[in-house]
Amino acid sequence: MAVRLLLTPGHAPAQRVAEQAELPSAAQSLRLQPGDLILPSPVNAHDHGYGIRTLDFSAVDEALEVWIPGLRLRPRTDPYLEALVAFGRLAKTGVGATMHCHNSLNVDRLVDEASAVMRAASDIGIRLALSCPLLDHDAWAYDGGPQRLKPFLSASDWQALESTIPAYAPISTQLAAVEAVAAINISPLVDVQYGPIGPQWCSNALLEAIAEASAHHNRRIHMHLLESPRQRLWLDRRFPEGVVSYLDKMGFLSPRLAIAHGVQLRPDELELLAERGVQLVSNPSANLRLRSGIAPIASMTELGGPAFAIGLDGTGLDDDQDLWREIRLLYLLHGGRNLTRRLTAENVFDAAIRVGRQVINAERAEDFAIIDYKALIAEALFDDVDEAEVLLTRMSAQYVSGLVVAGREVMREGELTGVDFDAALAELLAQARADLPRLEKQRPLVNALSEATRTYYASWPGIS
Repeated sequence: MAVRLLLTPGHAPAQRVAEQAELPSAAQSLRLQPGDLILPSPVNAHDHGYGIRTLDFSAVDEALEVWIPGLRLRPRTDPYLEALVAFGRLAKTGVGATMHCHNSLNVDRLVDEASAVMRAASDIGIRLALSCPLLDHDAWAYDGGPQRLKPFLSASDWQALESTIPAYAPISTQLAAVEAVAAINISPLVDVQYGPIGPQWCSNALLEAIAEASAHHNRRIHMHLLESPRQRLWLDRRFPEGVVSYLDKMGFLSPRLAIAHGVQLRPDELELLAERGVQLVSNPSANLRLRSGIAPIASMTELGGPAFAIGLDGTGLDDDQDLWREIRLLYLLHGGRNLTRRLTAENVFDAAIRVGRQVINAERAEDFAIIDYKALIAEALFDDVDEAEVLLTRMSAQYVSGLVVAGREVMREGELTGVDFDAALAELLAQARADLPRLEKQRPLVNALSEATRTYYASWPGIS
């Protein structure tokens, strides 16, 4: 058979396997080709399930806070189809698990939407961690909410936008909705988690209630933290003792917590997160595309900072949801300039697989991607180069031929086995285009809100 089995990429080279029986039991039924490589499938440890990607509804990359209003132009589509297409894209690249930060802000619809999302993950066949959104503070603008933007909007635009200011449900209602979602989950491949959007959008009371509920139910938390420079400035003013210290005092920091981005974290904060067993999910492309910066991954690895995972955040480097390219970007960004590489292949693959599984609460997962390694090294003169280094240098989704998750063959020869992806995408696009008349009317208001947001933050000291 002559295939390669790379169970611990970065730690040891692949094992050359001649007999099917030598493969892990979950992969023994696969139809493999000579020259294939089998390795644990990577985890997309932070995402938002964009079936219709942001650029396709004209949300062009911007500074984070200016970009967020553009999400209002997301077309109204079936949440099942939206998730099915998003998860299908990932599975077709060899990703067998994802952290889905759900986008709904309507608590009354959360259970129904979450049910649709979980059904989509089941139909595709991937593992799913479902982060249920929780927020109740400072919509639209830090330090005061929508009223902060009113002076920068025309009277007519403010009048049109004022009716869309969100009214948040009580904390108890929001937390009960998360438990209701957990109660309807019957899949061992799905983990329901608390999803405070970020401390800048959560009251102190909500953050404290989430910490208490997480400890009581032993339920994980997944939260954005210190993504942009504006968030750093505002949270330093709101929490003079430091937001990370504040979260620690209330018991929010624990091994049950994963934070996304962390671009603006300071060394002392990284040290505290590590002490508490918190995981950090790095999203290098999103942080570059939304001008947030580069997370201190290499330095925190050297200094014993928190374990890190890797996520696409729905805004990958080529806008194609290719986690392999995202892994390579992180590897290159943090290699350093010295004779010895700062971040190693071992670090990166541990992040993409082992820590990623911890973030989605599936540490014992046995999921595998099948790579057409023969094609990947078709022009190589030597076939004994460390496979991890080859993957980090030139791997992309086009070389993935198969995916098996929990013993189920999710993709075979580049095609999903459970759904007709092309038909689902066509139907989703038809629904999105049917919503164009509404979106065209909303577009001038969205642009006005984005520019008001830019002007507001430009008035802050130290912001340019």
